[in-house]
Amino acid sequence: QVQLVESGGGLVQAGGSLRLSCAASGRTFSSSVRWFRQPPGKEREFVAAVSASGGGTYYTDSVKGRFTISRDNAKNTVYLQMNSLKPEDTAVYYCNTGPGLPNVAGPAWGQGTQVAVSS
Repeated sequence: QVQLVESGGGLVQAGGSLRLSCAASGRTFSSSVRWFRQPPGKEREFVAAVSASGGGTYYTDSVKGRFTISRDNAKNTVYLQMNSLKPEDTAVYYCNTGPGLPNVAGPAWGQGTQVAVSS
């Protein structure tokens, strides 16, 4: 079973940037890796995904053009570069992996990292 550990969250002003990291241990990433987020008082939602090879990326509409997902298989790490952050991006961000469609959660989750964007 792969263990996922997220890092890189924090407090940033609107318009700022953060880079989240998701490091895998126990097993290497062999499937798509996804980022989900859960805003305060709302359900968890899909944000972005990268295919196993890294050749395919997928984004929810609200982050297209602002967020970039990438993976470094040599480091067993996936990144989410978040630019032009908005207050509505405030959420706990979770890393996820496992087989299946890019925007459908697999079985393995990290513990989450908090992102807060102030206006």
